[in-house]
Amino acid sequence: MPAGKPKYRRVVLKISGEGFCPSGQSGIDQQQLQSIARQIADVVNLGVQTAVVVGGGNFIRGATIAQQAQLQPATAHYMGMLATVLNGLALQDTLEAMDIATRLQSAINISAVCEPFIRRRCIRHLEKERTVILSAGTGNPFVTTDTCAALRATEIGADALLKATKVDGVFDKDPVAHPDAKRFDRLSYDDVIDRRLKVMDVSAIDLCQQHGVPIVVFNLAEPGNMKRVVMGEQVGTLVND
Repeated sequence: MPAGKPKYRRVVLKISGEGFCPSGQSGIDQQQLQSIARQIADVVNLGVQTAVVVGGGNFIRGATIAQQAQLQPATAHYMGMLATVLNGLALQDTLEAMDIATRLQSAINISAVCEPFIRRRCIRHLEKERTVILSAGTGNPFVTTDTCAALRATEIGADALLKATKVDGVFDKDPVAHPDAKRFDRLSYDDVIDRRLKVMDVSAIDLCQQHGVPIVVFNLAEPGNMKRVVMGEQVGTLVND
C-alpha cells in the first residue's frame, strides 16, 4: 500500500448509543458528539466512503424498557429503533456544520426527516462522496444494531466494518473490572465465536465471516484512532480469517 493511501475504500462505522454520552449517563453529550463527528470528518476527507450505523441505547434499550415498563417486547424494540433516529439527526447536523455532505436513511419510513434505506441509493450517495448515516436498525424487532451493521456492510460492499467502543479493542475479559485483562491484536472469526468474546453478536460475526468482511474493534474515544484504522495502522483488534 503506497504511503499516505487509505487501506480501505469503503467502510461501515458502528457506533453504539452509549458512544454519544459519558459512561453511565444518557442523552447526547455535545463534546462526545463533536468528537465522533471530527473523527468521521477526518476519514471522509481522506476520500474514504463512509456509512455510519448508529445505536440508540443512550435513550432506550428495547430489552430493558420492555421489562421495566411491562411493554410488549416488539413494541420496546421499535421504540429503541426510533431512538437511533435521534442520534442520526444529531450526527447529521454536526457533520454538516463541518462541511461534510450527509444523508440520513432509516429502515423505518419517517419521510419528514430522513430517506428510507434503499441499498442502491445508499451506494450512490457514497459514490458521490456523501456520508450516509443509517438509523432504525434493520427495521425489525429482536435484531441488534450490531447485526444491522454487519448486514449493511455486506449489502453495500464495504471493505471493513469498524466497531467503535470505549476500550482499546477485544480483551479476554472485561478490562474495566480486570486490570490484568489481555488485549488481542488479531483474532479469527472462529476465535471470537468459540471463546464467546463480547465483540458483537454471534449472528453479526457469522455474517461477516460468510462474506469476508474484516472487523476492526477500536477505541473511538481516542482522537485520531478512526483515521489510523483506515490508514492500516495497528489499532485495536482486527477480526478476520
